Amino acid sequence: MTTETKLPFDKEFVRSFSKEMNEPTWFETIRLTALESSETLPMPRPDKTKIDNWNFTQFKSHTVDSEMYNSLEDLPFEVRALVDVDAVNKNLYIQRNQTPAFLSLADELKGKGVIFTDIFTAVREHGELVQKYFMTEGIKADEHRLAALHAALVNGGAFLYVPKNVEIAEPIQAIYVHDNAETNLFNHVIVVADENSSVTYVENYISTVESIGGIFNIVAEVLAGNGSKVLFGAVDTLSSGITTYVNRRGVAGRDARIEWALGLMNDGNTISENTTNLVGDGSYGDTKTVVVGRGEQTQNFTTKVVHFGKNSEGYILKHGVMKDSASSIFNGIGKIEHGASKSNAVQESRVLMLSEKARGDANPILLIDEDDVTAGHAASVGRVDPVQLYYLMSRGIPKKEAERLVIHGFLAPVVNQLPIEGVKKQLTEVIERKVQ
Repeated sequence: MTTETKLPFDKEFVRSFSKEMNEPTWFETIRLTALESSETLPMPRPDKTKIDNWNFTQFKSHTVDSEMYNSLEDLPFEVRALVDVDAVNKNLYIQRNQTPAFLSLADELKGKGVIFTDIFTAVREHGELVQKYFMTEGIKADEHRLAALHAALVNGGAFLYVPKNVEIAEPIQAIYVHDNAETNLFNHVIVVADENSSVTYVENYISTVESIGGIFNIVAEVLAGNGSKVLFGAVDTLSSGITTYVNRRGVAGRDARIEWALGLMNDGNTISENTTNLVGDGSYGDTKTVVVGRGEQTQNFTTKVVHFGKNSEGYILKHGVMKDSASSIFNGIGKIEHGASKSNAVQESRVLMLSEKARGDANPILLIDEDDVTAGHAASVGRVDPVQLYYLMSRGIPKKEAERLVIHGFLAPVVNQLPIEGVKKQLTEVIERKVQ
């Protein structure tokens, strides 16, 4: 389907939805302004991937009716497997399609001023905070059509705020369940770590049904204040009928750290942008990404670290496996702005192709506007090493099992470095299912 300029929902629909959600005027204004600009803004242009014929805008349903979960015992098996149901303090939000379906936050964290809730409750009850951070420092609504459409039609998401000097030891988890084939999701997540705070946030996107022509437009903004630390983990496993645009962006202040651990395992066509802006001096960004593509899907993954602050450090590590007729583009961009002296930008992207029809393209890019810096990159695209297969098979291991071991060995350098044990476990299980 060709992407149309004319959108399926007009201002009256957006205004009506905003009033139905009891949103303040300022948020309704953001929606309407974004909707108007979305009709004229250009589409994003991911490098080496033509998305003119991808459908990101034509869909019938904006929301679907879903019930809440009365307890964790009501969760589908696939979802329950992601939750530590025996944990005493579960800091957990579950969204079912667009419905906030379950929320639990430890009383201790509430007492410290931590806010963790669905995006609509946050807009109504913590409007001053949300207004400060919603698409102001991270992604902007006027960047391109998909960003504007997202701002206009936000219909789900979460808000997490950690006050100054609060360190949260246990992970905060959000699970976004897709179990209705009519779902189209415009999910917005905001994670704010105020000065000298720390938090680990883990999110899962999981499909339990197939979808035909579904659209997921996902934005996550991470704002790390001076001296703070955010570990952001994600495992995306959306079904083959969903076309996904996901933009995860972080802004790190002075001496702040943002670490991403991403398992991008969708089965449908996917455009993924992950940008970390190292604004403050001494800031640190580290992105580790694992990808497995299969079937006939097309994917484009752009990871970018931009250095603005002096003595900032940025690292990119991406490993991907392509099987069947899947194709992927891996763009790694390290950019050091003028004035960001003593900065260090390092990246590595590697793609393993398992069949003759699989395609992979790794593009390392360094953009350096400052002399006194360190930068380096590495990239490779290739097929399974026949010598490795021969060695394993000569030890009595069947070819299929030998290939599986080679794949796990190829992805292990990334998976083993993921800083979040829960994400590492989930990712390993997903990889096992996809490569068999």
